[in-house]
Amino acid sequence: MDAVDKRILIELQKDGRLSNQELSERVGLSPSPCSRRVRLLEKNGYIKGYTVLIDEVALGFGISVFVSVKLDKQIDDALKTFETAIKEFPEVVECWLMTGNRDYLIRLATRDLMEYEIFLTTRLNRIPGVASIESSIPLRQVKASIARCN
Repeated sequence: MDAVDKRILIELQKDGRLSNQELSERVGLSPSPCSRRVRLLEKNGYIKGYTVLIDEVALGFGISVFVSVKLDKQIDDALKTFETAIKEFPEVVECWLMTGNRDYLIRLATRDLMEYEIFLTTRLNRIPGVASIESSIPLRQVKASIARCN
């Protein structure tokens, strides 16, 4: 990975729909070497795929909630039970196994606080092994990026 490869990643992260011609112009390569580099970045796993960024608020999911979950036991069966259940909930956008005094950090996207309350009381609280839950509602996003490239 050299500086040109990093520039390719940065430009594709800004706009994954760039044509090879546009990308090659932005990074200062001719189209053929640029295309070869992109294929190598894909083959070597630096580029995991291409996707569309969706505006959750425009779709009506105006509330994000960060939820820290502590399990009563952090053993394989308890982790598997929790992770299997959480993958089924459309409200869960991200879920991370964490170090520290909480086991999981989840980000939810809901229409409103009522939908969050219903999720909390009818789904999350009913997963076997959940010992405690702590919720935080963000006021505004200060910075967002897909991944660190440089």
